[in-house]
Amino acid sequence: MRLESLDLGYLALFVGQRVNEQVLEDIHAAGFTGLRHAHGYVFQHLLGGPRSISELAELLEVTQQAASKTVAELEALGYVERTASEDARVRRVALSARGQAAVERTRALRAGLQKRFERQHGAAAVDAARKLLAAVLTSLGGAEAVRARRVRAPR
Repeated sequence: MRLESLDLGYLALFVGQRVNEQVLEDIHAAGFTGLRHAHGYVFQHLLGGPRSISELAELLEVTQQAASKTVAELEALGYVERTASEDARVRRVALSARGQAAVERTRALRAGLQKRFERQHGAAAVDAARKLLAAVLTSLGGAEAVRARRVRAPR
């Protein structure tokens, strides 16, 4: 099978999946163990500061029980921590120093892959591919969800 014969959607999906697998392998090797792809969706919503479990559930479009379970897992791994809340009934969480370090390491890994692609394929080709994919995403009505960090986890 010629990969070039696949439609753009599948190629983009497969490239994204492989990049994410590579980043996850590298982040684990760097000592940030226990992380899964799904955790990235939680991290994205905590980058702006602490959130309550109910806020996270709404943003992630999951039940409060599902959000609470994921947060408990991340807390046990040391990536999030509880923060003070004005209402004792409301549990708020934020990225811990370890969680922030994982974000920074992930960003560095992705930047390294970007540089690798530019070396292998040329900066102009990579830039053209990015522009094409951004335009296609916009034409499909998905750009705003990305800008607002409201991309749903795959189901």
